[in-house]
Amino acid sequence: MNNSREVDVVVIGAGQAGLAGAYHLRRTGFEPERDFVVLDHAPAPGGAWQFRWPSLTYGKVHGMHALPGMELTDADPARPSAEVIAEYFGAYERAFDLRVRRPVDVKAVREGEGGRLLVETSDGTWSTRALINATGTWDRPFWPRYPGQETFRGRQLHTAQHPGPEEFAGLRVVVVGGGASGTQHLMELAPYAAATTWVTRRPPVFREGPFTEDVGRAAVALVEERVRQGLPPRSVVSVTGLPLNDAIRQAVADGVLDRQPMFDRITPDGVDWDDGRHLDADVILWATGFRAAIDHLAPLKLRGPGGGIRLDGTRVTADPRVHLVGYGPSASTVGANRAGRAAVRDIRRLLAGEPVAV
Repeated sequence: MNNSREVDVVVIGAGQAGLAGAYHLRRTGFEPERDFVVLDHAPAPGGAWQFRWPSLTYGKVHGMHALPGMELTDADPARPSAEVIAEYFGAYERAFDLRVRRPVDVKAVREGEGGRLLVETSDGTWSTRALINATGTWDRPFWPRYPGQETFRGRQLHTAQHPGPEEFAGLRVVVVGGGASGTQHLMELAPYAAATTWVTRRPPVFREGPFTEDVGRAAVALVEERVRQGLPPRSVVSVTGLPLNDAIRQAVADGVLDRQPMFDRITPDGVDWDDGRHLDADVILWATGFRAAIDHLAPLKLRGPGGGIRLDGTRVTADPRVHLVGYGPSASTVGANRAGRAAVRDIRRLLAGEPVAV
């Protein structure tokens, strides 16, 4: 405790949500390193984007919203999104002098003395009056469990490990998952793989028409209601459906997006269904999403009986010192920006001793 460094606010994570929070702290008078600190476990700027597969070009990214105060302009749509966005985030950190500390791993956040929180890291301990947690989901890929999974002699990997389509040349690939990543993988793999098969637990829902502001607000409201009730958040795409664009229509017509029901078990050489069908496979690619990377908050006991962390806006209702941004309804680039601003507004009230609305 005696060796801890004191600040008013610790920001954990320097992806879209963390940088948005840091920007609004800076803009409202907080000095980096004196009043707040940004800790990021990644080796370089770019958040989770820096780890995306090379074939995910910037032109394929849906709805990348600029960070507050600085537009992303003249980006080459043919360049890998990992490069474009990493460069943009790096330029943003320099432009606003955010002084992100990296690589720093946050091990635990626990109760300190005098109403402060202790943030224990690989770079020592920070004592803080408030916390903006912006750790996203990339570090917690979700792997479903199926009978026989450990017997499979082929390769199993998750979207988080996806190396790009060339590595699947000549292989029979089963892609699991009904979200945007699953459909992207299938369309990219089709020209290379010997065969692709798409399986999902539920039939995919394709959304016709433009994604208007009203549609977006309605989707976010559904996710927000879950976290307000203390339930684990669902992804925004789970309530918006998949956009039915020209590429998707063509992939459906070509048989690339021909959804099959979820298999019932995995065998050494493929997958089986209870109706007697068997499919030989060399690779199972799990495009099954991610969960919030918030294990370091476990000592604070923030989870409720519903299994999630109950929020009012970005503020944890059980502990108003803690804000989750880029979580649940703010787990989108535009949502992360708004969440960063809202969290800082609330934190300013808290630090000023003003009442926090409940």
